[in-house]
Amino acid sequence: MNRIDRLLAIAITLQSRKYTSAEVLSERFGMSVRTVYRDLKALEEIGIPIGFESNKGYYIMQGYFLPPVMFSTEEANALVLVESIVERFTDKSIRRHYHSALNKVKAVLKHQQKEHVEHLEDKVVTSVSCPNHNFEYLAEIQTSITTQTILQLHYQNAGQEVSLREIEPIGMVFYSMAWHVIGWCWLRNDYRDFKVARILKLQNTYKPFRKANHQHLNDYIKQQEMRMVLT
Repeated sequence: MNRIDRLLAIAITLQSRKYTSAEVLSERFGMSVRTVYRDLKALEEIGIPIGFESNKGYYIMQGYFLPPVMFSTEEANALVLVESIVERFTDKSIRRHYHSALNKVKAVLKHQQKEHVEHLEDKVVTSVSCPNHNFEYLAEIQTSITTQTILQLHYQNAGQEVSLREIEPIGMVFYSMAWHVIGWCWLRNDYRDFKVARILKLQNTYKPFRKANHQHLNDYIKQQEMRMVLT
């Protein structure tokens, strides 16, 4: 990647996130932190207003927008590849939103790029056998995680027992060919792993989380892995 392309990529990264640290940019673009500082200064010199907040990182100041970005053929092809995975491993809600987003991407492609994408779409399939995710909960779970609002759900456990739960989700995990939502359960007063396919009914209450200082998802996963090793 030449420097001009890298500067544009850094600007896009800053605009796509609320805050981005120099260390994150260094790792993402494979360069030293010192080079990151030089690139950020170069962006400021060409008129992009970059701000900085201690312990959080850099950001593009509110009100400034980069012009619409054109996608390369390789980027569009990557999205087509992901589409086949989305079809097999997500639910109806995510498939609907992904198709809508992909159509917006296709709308800005050049004519020849559109032809290439349409050709590729018929050449990429997933042959892995997986369950049919007919539920429509993943998008609402994502909303709950990002807005930190409580979910109410009717949940059927492995023993076919149904219970009403209020949970504060801290993240989602895909394993054993199924989606799971990890969250603080007010019925059990502890973190629990809920298999999404066992949710019979789900509603976002839009009530804010009541518990403060939730455990990080990665820490929860490490604890579960450690328990499996010890048992």
